[in-house]
Amino acid sequence: MLEVHFEDGKSGSLDFSEFITPGTVFEKLRDLSFFKQFYIDPSTGVPAWPGRIDIAPETLYHKTTGEPLPDWMEE
Repeated sequence: MLEVHFEDGKSGSLDFSEFITPGTVFEKLRDLSFFKQFYIDPSTGVPAWPGRIDIAPETLYHKTTGEPLPDWMEE
């Protein structure tokens, strides 16, 4: 779980366990030592992990704040 703060002042906690699905790149996040290797990607401003694993900024905002996804995205 990460505490996330956004430029618009909103913040919240995100439990990444919902993204950990067998056979996906996110499966690696199950390993706590790997999860702890996160860093903030300077180009997107979102948490990322080695191997170019990250979460889309829009999804991160939606899942953390409860705000709706942009119209052009499907959940």
